[in-house]
Amino acid sequence: MAVNRLDNVAVTVSDLEAAVAFFEALGLAVEGRDTVSGPWVSEVLGLEEVTSEIAVLVTPDGHGRVELAHYVSPEAVPVPAPAPNTLGLTRMMFAVDDIDATVARLAPLGGSLMRDIARYEDAYRLCYLRGPDGIIVALAQEL
Repeated sequence: MAVNRLDNVAVTVSDLEAAVAFFEALGLAVEGRDTVSGPWVSEVLGLEEVTSEIAVLVTPDGHGRVELAHYVSPEAVPVPAPAPNTLGLTRMMFAVDDIDATVARLAPLGGSLMRDIARYEDAYRLCYLRGPDGIIVALAQEL
């Protein structure tokens, strides 16, 4: 077998505390925090003299993880927030039990709907919203 599991999705953020608060409001829990640096980090990332503060958050079922990283050095490179059709990783999707309540909970933390909450047949209500640093978070509520 080539893959055993998906361990996490990593997201670089400019404000670690704000991003942690956003994902906690979404329903994830902090599993761990650390500051990583040293030759091994630089070697893995292909960057020189890396120092990064990280927080790993886990979904309530214990299977999904998001790693948030704030680069102390070298500084993160700001780019415009991607559109959903940009090549590469553009969003994370979470299953929620109440999409309206989740959107309302995330709004004070910078979560803003990209358009509307839509209905897909008789199966789901779905939306895309922007979170910290323009991260696209998709929400799906099973009907």
